[in-house]
Amino acid sequence: MVFQNYALYPHMTVAQNIAFGLQMRKVDPKLIQERVMTVARSLSLEHLLDRKPKQLSGGQQQRVALGRAIARQPQVFLLDEPLSNLDAQLRDDTRAELKQLHQELGITTIYVTHDQVEAMTLADKIVVLNGGRIQQIGEPQNIYSQPANRMVATFLGNPPMNILPAKFTGHSFDVSGQVLPCPQAVRERLRPAVGQGFDLGIRPEHIKIHSELSTENSPVLEVEVKVVEPLGRETLIRGGLPNSGVIVNIQTGADVRPHSGERLSLELDLDKLFVFDSTTGDKL
Repeated sequence: MVFQNYALYPHMTVAQNIAFGLQMRKVDPKLIQERVMTVARSLSLEHLLDRKPKQLSGGQQQRVALGRAIARQPQVFLLDEPLSNLDAQLRDDTRAELKQLHQELGITTIYVTHDQVEAMTLADKIVVLNGGRIQQIGEPQNIYSQPANRMVATFLGNPPMNILPAKFTGHSFDVSGQVLPCPQAVRERLRPAVGQGFDLGIRPEHIKIHSELSTENSPVLEVEVKVVEPLGRETLIRGGLPNSGVIVNIQTGADVRPHSGERLSLELDLDKLFVFDSTTGDKL
């Protein structure tokens, strides 16, 4: 097991920390030394073997904690938020090292994290938990593109999926006083629920700003720009639906820079629209 706070013995050197589990199991000292050197080389710790934890950076301490677990050659690794104490850049680097290490060792690993980026990038299979209950199990891309419910949909993705409260009118959705067409397949499914409220979900990358080149029949929502966040290769726009507190996140090109207070017309890709039960959050 690898812990969030590393749990290294402060009075021991790096080499002694890595060897500790093997010594407790009375492994042959020669084999222990060989194992420690092998692990140290794989984690780039050879030059730190004589140092104690207080002389190491956070990333180095985490690698020592990993090394102590790897030296045991276990059947399963249990990693409990191992990167949460690291700064952003070091977390990214260590995450890549962890994935490479897993590919080399091929040992089953159960990795607990609240960071959805870690879950998406590291996992072969994700188990999404909420309140101690399993919400969905599947491959990362499948869970992202086909979430089982509203909780999963909003947890995976940065920025998260937009959730728009709406009322089904029989042929369309009323979204804060604006009309959004309802796809035929959805309309037939919801026909008995005329007048009921639902939550519509759509990811920011499936929304684009309406232009003169757009077709006349494109489904459009009007929003007022609240915040513009330039991110270098793209721009994140937070717009509010008029007469409501609903915020819509839009990802667009880096050259798009609207001003706060400006009105935008948004096109939604209805093929990527999700409908959730507003009470249970289940996908319909």
